[in-house]
Amino acid sequence: MIDTYKSFKDELLNINRDLLQLFSKEKYLSEMFNPYVNSWERACRDLEKQMSEEILRVAVIGAIKSGKSTFVNSLFRQDYLKRGAGVVTSIVTRVRSANRLKAKLYFKSWKEVNSEIEQAMVLFPSLSWRSESKEFDIRKNNDRIELHNALKSLDAELLFNNGTRNANSVLISAYLEGYEKIKKFISDSSSGLILKQLEGDLFSKHKDFVGDSNLAVYLKDIVLEINNDEIAINVEIADCQGSDSSNPLHLSMIQDYLLLTHFIVYVISSRTGLRQADIKFLYILKKIGMLKNIFFIVNFDFSEHDSIHDLKYLIEKIRKELELIITDPKVYTISALFNLFRAQENNLSEKDKLRFAQWKTDKELSAFSDQETKRFEASFHHKLNKERYSLLLKNHIERLAMIGAGFSQQIFINKDIIFRDAKVANAIIDKLKQHQLRVDQIKSMIKSTFDGAVPKLKEAVKADIDRFFDIRSGEVLKGIIKFVRSYSLSNQKYEKEIKFSGFSNTLYKVFQEFKHELDTFMAETVNPELIRLICEEEKKIGKYLESVVVTYDPTANDLLSEYHATLMDFGINRAKASSQSIQLPSIDSVRFRMGLTFPATDLSMRYTAKMKTEAVMHFGFYKIKSIFKKLLKKPVLNKNEESLPALKDGISRMKREIERSVISNFEDYKENIKFQYIFKLIEGVSNSFCEALYEGFQLYNMDLSKLVELTEQKRINKQQLSALLKEMEQITANILDRLNFLRQKIEQTL
Repeated sequence: MIDTYKSFKDELLNINRDLLQLFSKEKYLSEMFNPYVNSWERACRDLEKQMSEEILRVAVIGAIKSGKSTFVNSLFRQDYLKRGAGVVTSIVTRVRSANRLKAKLYFKSWKEVNSEIEQAMVLFPSLSWRSESKEFDIRKNNDRIELHNALKSLDAELLFNNGTRNANSVLISAYLEGYEKIKKFISDSSSGLILKQLEGDLFSKHKDFVGDSNLAVYLKDIVLEINNDEIAINVEIADCQGSDSSNPLHLSMIQDYLLLTHFIVYVISSRTGLRQADIKFLYILKKIGMLKNIFFIVNFDFSEHDSIHDLKYLIEKIRKELELIITDPKVYTISALFNLFRAQENNLSEKDKLRFAQWKTDKELSAFSDQETKRFEASFHHKLNKERYSLLLKNHIERLAMIGAGFSQQIFINKDIIFRDAKVANAIIDKLKQHQLRVDQIKSMIKSTFDGAVPKLKEAVKADIDRFFDIRSGEVLKGIIKFVRSYSLSNQKYEKEIKFSGFSNTLYKVFQEFKHELDTFMAETVNPELIRLICEEEKKIGKYLESVVVTYDPTANDLLSEYHATLMDFGINRAKASSQSIQLPSIDSVRFRMGLTFPATDLSMRYTAKMKTEAVMHFGFYKIKSIFKKLLKKPVLNKNEESLPALKDGISRMKREIERSVISNFEDYKENIKFQYIFKLIEGVSNSFCEALYEGFQLYNMDLSKLVELTEQKRINKQQLSALLKEMEQITANILDRLNFLRQKIEQTL
């Protein structure tokens, strides 16, 4: 199928180049043909660029240690990605086919690194060495030393949160540990991505960055280009973070990438089966409408199953569980590692050779894996290529066919009129000018209609977005504020914390637990609602503007009929082209051409040290109150009497600060969505649809006066011109036949 797609794409590109060559056949012909030829030429050049740049994206997702990286490697038949990275996989690793091996590593700027560390240090205890006004800079030796000492001084309890490592302490530690190795790769640039390329023999070095958390933390993006024929050019396969990662920001990053994808492969480990975390994530995907194009891979390990019966029982159990979420799930059971070992059998280590040899002796399991692998690859490549044909070829074929038909029509009319009597020729020109005038009037109406539609559409979409983010009527923001206000702490638990860890350490731990809970709530509940909103608004934009286009379809057909009737009146018999609807570009393609990206759904709050200052002040107040009690010889209930009320006050103030931060962040994000994405998309789609309508109307609209002028002044030899036009007519007819044949071949293939 890959070769088939490549041959179709190459044929379409060849047709496009032949059409471009036809436009520049003779210089003086540009004087004769109307200006639309220039726009068609630009369209052909744009098409070639689009075909080389348009990407079909596949996201490979699943829980940590489910075998996602191994599965991606098995698709490419080689160990390109770091395997066993587990929780270290902190970014989406994108893989594309190319002419040579190249790893593109994009690093965060120093500004971004320092900003992340600053946020991780909010309410951090043991930071008496720095004032609130002092900005942290990891490049300063003293700042690194002092932060390292502060981190070391933390109680062991503060390094863990609900049984897992505290995300902020891990982040700070990773940045500090990785600094010396990474500093040479990052420039002083405070904006834009910093790129490091590893080519040829250095390609495998990218695994050092991905496999080491102290280096991976500095990465913002990674793209692997591989010289491999298993997956065609223009396809990107992404190895995503674990969907059950304890870091909620990872879930946000996955969601952002999924917005760009056309297919999802969800990997389930046979060791664990479908877990609660998988079910929760799949419900999120269902909520945002991303379960239409999804394949499920049950990745099994030979050593985990005593028999094929045991494995098939598990598969059936997983299938039934999936059916509760998605109708007729596409489930395939393979051993990704077995497939990978087979692909590179001659290059395995001794240990892996022994494992592979043992697995091959299990005839039932190995045969089952082979059978399922073939079934998956057939379905996957068919689906992949079907989408590629429709997304990357079909629209281009239809547009070239329209351009070719218009050019063919121009050639035919010009060829007919050059030998006509001047009087008759001028009469034809006068009639066609009337037709042309009407086309121009309709084009003006089209522009006015779109100019009027865009503000109305913007207002409607703006109302939807404002309502969604409104603090009174919007359910999402009210839900967040309710979550913040209802969050409570256990007096009994934190009395013990204060007793053993002290006020500052306890305040930090409470804040970290609260922040983690809030970030998780945002990733699992809020982000899906945001994604759903924007997807719905995109559909609304497309539907609304398509309705504008549809109103002009009958007008286009009427004009076409009038045009042919005019030609028939003068004895110019040209078979009438069948009427068809205007071919509109997809919103995806418009977004791609504009370079417009979906605004990141990371709505994690930005916090300040103000919360700690206020909490410590109140702690001081309660200590003074306790001292006065002693002076007045009033009973002090216990030595933590001043700590727990101060902690409660500190948390109350922290919650108010977070609530203000939520409202501020949502206000900023709302404006960003409207002005940096939605409104720009409306304008881009409107312009693209308007241009498509123009192309449809100008198809049979031409100015022949230049031709008559050239022939009357004898600046063109009629015989030579007739011969040239006849040759061009044959070439154009051949191009249209090739396009039609290509269209039929694609339909047969699908």
